[in-house]
Amino acid sequence: MSARRFPRSASSARRADIGTRMKRTFSAVALGLAAALMLPGCSMVGGSKNVTLYSPQLKIDAQASWPTVNWPLVVARPLSSDSLDSMQIAVRPQSDTLQVYQGAVWSDAVPDLVQSELVRAFEDSGKIVAVGRQSTGVRGDFVLMTDIRQFESVYREEGKPPTVVVSIQAKLLAHPNTRVLAMRRFDVEVPAASEEIPSVVAAFNAALTQVNGDIIGWTLATGQANVSAAKPKS
Repeated sequence: MSARRFPRSASSARRADIGTRMKRTFSAVALGLAAALMLPGCSMVGGSKNVTLYSPQLKIDAQASWPTVNWPLVVARPLSSDSLDSMQIAVRPQSDTLQVYQGAVWSDAVPDLVQSELVRAFEDSGKIVAVGRQSTGVRGDFVLMTDIRQFESVYREEGKPPTVVVSIQAKLLAHPNTRVLAMRRFDVEVPAASEEIPSVVAAFNAALTQVNGDIIGWTLATGQANVSAAKPKS
């Protein structure tokens, strides 16, 4: 495993992130300019280094088994550890070591990326009357809360490409009483075709597509089975 691929530890990345957050305004401007040209794998040149922004483009097909519902849903911003609440692409070269890839980042912090893709997939499914983030003012009968437990590539065997591991804990709450109706953890592993970053990102896309699809189907079915729990009592 070459050091050029992931030379920075997660703790170093967190220290760098603190400085980045102190300059959030300037970073937002820079990312805003990049977004105008953003495609999966769009490269930005900064000084002597090239940084590639990866923006997942997931295609989640609605399943016939998913119920069509007439209640609105709020998708909360996912929780995560500090090391995952970042644009860095995480890699675990050893079981007790978390590092990040050099020269490549996500187009947004991982929790925002996961939330955006969930909202978009719910909307595109045509299975729900309304869905949105908490900040959009959508008044949902249910709230989907998620906790990103793992979102990283993992090296398990010497000489072999890593496996992408995505693990997300989901809870469905009735609104406005915030009673937890159900919870479930969704785990997916997808082997990367090679150690190269584009191959690793492709494995992330495949894993997140499956996890988000599973979360959407579970949310629709669970919410529909608990419609009465979300209705205010007279």
